[in-house]
Amino acid sequence: MPQLDTSTWFITITTMLPTLYLITQLKLLNTSYYKPPSQKNSNKQTPDNHWQLKWTKIYLPYSQPQR
Repeated sequence: MPQLDTSTWFITITTMLPTLYLITQLKLLNTSYYKPPSQKNSNKQTPDNHWQLKWTKIYLPYSQPQR
């Protein structure tokens, strides 16, 4: 049974790691992330939804029954 030649494994692994790193970086460079819409005016615009204008109360159920 022939011996397994491992003389080239070191150079193969050491070149593979930077290559995979560069491929990953290039893939991440091309991804587009969400960009918030830019406001054309610096004036604050009033929201259309009335829920955004005020705080709302959230009532949780009682932990103990009322007497």
